[in-house]
Amino acid sequence: MQNIAALERKLSEISTYHHHYHHHHHHQFMRCATVRRQHSLPTVGPLIGSSTVTPSSAVRDLGVYIDSGLTMQSHVRQTVSRCFAVLRQLRTVRRQVPSSVFQSLIVALVHSRLDYCNSVLFGLPANLIQRLQSVQNAAARLIFRIRRSEQITPALISLHWLRVPERISFKLAVITYRSIHGTSPSYL
Repeated sequence: MQNIAALERKLSEISTYHHHYHHHHHHQFMRCATVRRQHSLPTVGPLIGSSTVTPSSAVRDLGVYIDSGLTMQSHVRQTVSRCFAVLRQLRTVRRQVPSSVFQSLIVALVHSRLDYCNSVLFGLPANLIQRLQSVQNAAARLIFRIRRSEQITPALISLHWLRVPERISFKLAVITYRSIHGTSPSYL
């Protein structure tokens, strides 16, 4: 209980600072524990100022959604949803722009979302990776106007796109290489 009291004091100080400098900050926290340890977690959330904060089942940090079970299902769901929304919007402008511009838009607006922090997705179950792969497949189909019944692999090869699992592995390999050779940021 001492740790919780210390945490509440720190959170109160942060809240006072943000209030004083007119920073509007949304407070979120999540409890993570194994099933065997969940009974030992406090039932009431910490105090921030005069408000009790209730725990959330998923929180977002640096654009990555983390759920309480650390399954990354929330992150995959949000990423897939946002990517398909962008693809729907891009479909409306497909005929108004040259194909090279359209392809650049898809890479900038969809692939960037698939690739953002994708190294945290390493080791996810195949069903979650497949949901992300479905976004990439839909993007390739949109570029080449391919029906769902047609094979997607030749389109991905033509675009020089790695599939999602390979993109994740490639990102980890690059981060590892840069860390070993001293060209990564200092925090790695």
